[in-house]
Amino acid sequence: MIPFSVLDLSPIPQGATAAIALSNSLDLARRAEAWGYKRYWLAEHHNMPGIASAATSVVIGYIAGGTKTIRVGSGGIMLPNHSPLVIAEQFGTLASLYPGRIELGLGRAPGTDMAAAHALRRDMVSTADSFPQDVEELLAYFEPASPGQRIQAVPGAGLRVPIWLLGSSLFSAQLAAALGLPFAFASHFAPADMMDALHLYRTRFQPSERLDRPYAMLGLNVIVAETDAQARRQFTSLQQSFTKLRRGMPGQVPPPIDDIDAFWSPAEKASASLTLLCSVVGSPETVERGLVNFINATRPDEIIAAAHIHDHAARLRSFEYLSQIRATLSDSQAAEAPSPSHVSG
Repeated sequence: MIPFSVLDLSPIPQGATAAIALSNSLDLARRAEAWGYKRYWLAEHHNMPGIASAATSVVIGYIAGGTKTIRVGSGGIMLPNHSPLVIAEQFGTLASLYPGRIELGLGRAPGTDMAAAHALRRDMVSTADSFPQDVEELLAYFEPASPGQRIQAVPGAGLRVPIWLLGSSLFSAQLAAALGLPFAFASHFAPADMMDALHLYRTRFQPSERLDRPYAMLGLNVIVAETDAQARRQFTSLQQSFTKLRRGMPGQVPPPIDDIDAFWSPAEKASASLTLLCSVVGSPETVERGLVNFINATRPDEIIAAAHIHDHAARLRSFEYLSQIRATLSDSQAAEAPSPSHVSG
């Protein structure tokens, strides 16, 4: 069975604080480690009242310091907001503190609105247009320093921190293929180009020293509860958050509601349904069927699950259920696999 991982935005529930959200993230990360998730990624977003992971490198250090074995990384760092050297130093420091556990996922969007993007970048010289060059510069900083090299990442040089490219369109898929890097697609909020991006990445992949074959991870919203009705109710927090963002009114993660159709217009419902198409919501039995269908259709190398849930206890239960579902699927695959005596040479 393919690995499952966790994508966390450190959601700030309505009426709570960022401190509570960050504490909740550490709690989830520790449990995810015990439940067998492969990696725990945090996302960079700015000017979002409901997201506490803006200082992503800092939060990664907090999570890595509070866990023991799970891989911790960014899903992702929005590189146009930063100097490649600064990111190399930050992740070189993290990799020095937590050897073999730190990963760097890179995106080319600002992770915010244009006003906040200007506040982050000041002169706006660094843009998404320079993303390929910035990625190659960053890759170079993690290589062993050459004699006489004037600019070095210290820490960072020679550490070969694993780098992923993240995307919600075809651009990063092509770049990841050309550079021979693993690729993560944001299908959990941008499903339209998912299949085309996977095809481009897999068919154009060029092996590199970092990766010898394509490796694609797909984002998926997964909410599991005791019953379908309970899970659908938890899902309304994400539906509300998305709709409020589209209305230009981002806020803290709202509590679930009983009647989502009373909250939004038909046009908003249609927009949210398209955006959140890659979502599996329901009881363990319903989610198991949905996961099998999604995996069979897309053939990912890994799934990274997001669960934008208001109640922390419900979010923990959802990820625990998901780990149990994966174990069930693994057992089923093992049972269906032919024994060695039946495998032809």
